[in-house]
Amino acid sequence: MEEGEPDERLNFIPCLTWVRRGVAKAEPEKVKLSEDELAEILKGSNSGALESDEDGSDESGASDAESSSQSQTKEVKSEKKNDSDTEDKYGFDKYDDEEPDIVGGIAGLTVFSSNKEDPYITLPDDEDEDSEKGDDLINPNDNLILVGHVVGDQAVLEVYVQNEDEGSLYVHHDLLLPDIPLCLEWLSYDPSSPTDSNLCAIGGMTPVIHVMDLDIVDCLEPAYVLGTSDYESKDPVAVHFSKKKRKSKKKRDHIGHKDAVLDLSWNTNFTHVLASGSVDQTVILWDLETGSVNTTIDAFCEKVQTLKWHPYEGQTLLAGSCDKVVRVFDCRGKDTYKEWSMPGEVERVIWNHYNPFCFFASTDNGSVHYVDCRNDKPIWELAAHSKEVTGLSLSSKCPGLLFTGSSDGLVKVWDIEDESKPQHVWETEVKLGSLQCLESSPDSPFTIAAGGDKKSRNFGVWDLSDKSAVCNRFSKRPLLLPVVSNEDPTDEKSLKGPTSVMDTVATALDDLCLSLNTDSKEKVKKLPDHMKAIKKNKNKKKKKKVAAPQ
Repeated sequence: MEEGEPDERLNFIPCLTWVRRGVAKAEPEKVKLSEDELAEILKGSNSGALESDEDGSDESGASDAESSSQSQTKEVKSEKKNDSDTEDKYGFDKYDDEEPDIVGGIAGLTVFSSNKEDPYITLPDDEDEDSEKGDDLINPNDNLILVGHVVGDQAVLEVYVQNEDEGSLYVHHDLLLPDIPLCLEWLSYDPSSPTDSNLCAIGGMTPVIHVMDLDIVDCLEPAYVLGTSDYESKDPVAVHFSKKKRKSKKKRDHIGHKDAVLDLSWNTNFTHVLASGSVDQTVILWDLETGSVNTTIDAFCEKVQTLKWHPYEGQTLLAGSCDKVVRVFDCRGKDTYKEWSMPGEVERVIWNHYNPFCFFASTDNGSVHYVDCRNDKPIWELAAHSKEVTGLSLSSKCPGLLFTGSSDGLVKVWDIEDESKPQHVWETEVKLGSLQCLESSPDSPFTIAAGGDKKSRNFGVWDLSDKSAVCNRFSKRPLLLPVVSNEDPTDEKSLKGPTSVMDTVATALDDLCLSLNTDSKEKVKKLPDHMKAIKKNKNKKKKKKVAAPQ
């Protein structure tokens, strides 16, 4: 790069999400190539080289030129050999013809998982091995933070390990991604595994959703994918090349979205259901068990930017789009929903997990809105930031604690315990550039992570409990779910709180379903086939859990 020329390389964090403690493997697996697999790769690379040498008349001409030049070189070497006995003694003339002792190509670049497997290292290194093993170990009190990072023309998923007690934060491993990530969603459902897994669904600039296994280091392929990329594009160049490629191939039926995937939401109640929103103005409900499209919702006039399943009721989906409308869908009926108009494009939506009736929505004009699903208008509207609110997160354990982040570079803390009037508590400029994402920790009530577009520093994690304004406001407020609990889970007293909450949620969602706009009451009562299958699958899982102790 010439002096004075600005660095135009991209370097930003478009998305991130947390992984709660205790779900990751203590010792993630490492991808190892066997000798047969390595030999197969080498065989393929060598055959490819031979085929490229045989093609074209220019290459044959080049080989003739090389042979003639080599013959001339041999004559020069023979003359030098006669003139100098020293060169003959040490064999300098044959130096270029000697074969190296190491294997070239891919095998020569092989990285061994330990020094014991490397044939060129013979000295013991027990101390180094123990140290490396300790670095790879994930403790039960570690959180993982999944960060989509774009650097230049490369996109990676960085897996950070964060330990709040030790104050440590480092990248454990990273995975190369096929395109720029736009959204991340953690999930545990793997149709090929009988037990829960540690996975991350990634939506990006292409219509295909890639699901990566986080418990495998140096993984080159996803655990599974959702959708296909052979969609009809409006770009004339893309159409030309797609037709050219399909001349000798049979046309396949398209599956999934037709444009970039902007947001993902995993249904924690029906764990084999994943929702995705796209630029193609649709929401798709995926059946992860079969990898197929279950339902397509097309009630939008613009691209769908944000999604969130209700935390307690698996049939209720919250969606925000660029048509300046927030919609709540009862997915038991495809066209059953209620909507609220917003003053700008909807950036983020989240449910209030302390009140099952209500949700939050942020817009591109810097406003935040708090809505009760039983009412037609928001409870309150807040001019939170001067630019779009790209980060919106509610504390997992401290009631009334709301975090917001914006493209103006500010992170703000709000007290919304009094639902009629939010209170500004604290704010700071985190110096990450324009904030692209913000999420709060699922285990620590005052810890947040945020990503921005500043090239020198675009990711950070903060524990805000040491800020005096935050501490004074929330330190004496009882946590809904304590971080450490010594109560017996079988004790009736310890179950009283959650049980009463769930009873309230069930009643609230019954009322919510009745309040949704619908042309016919039968749409709510009658379940489509896919919802019957969901309930049937859920009942089977319950029976298995009951039968397990026998």
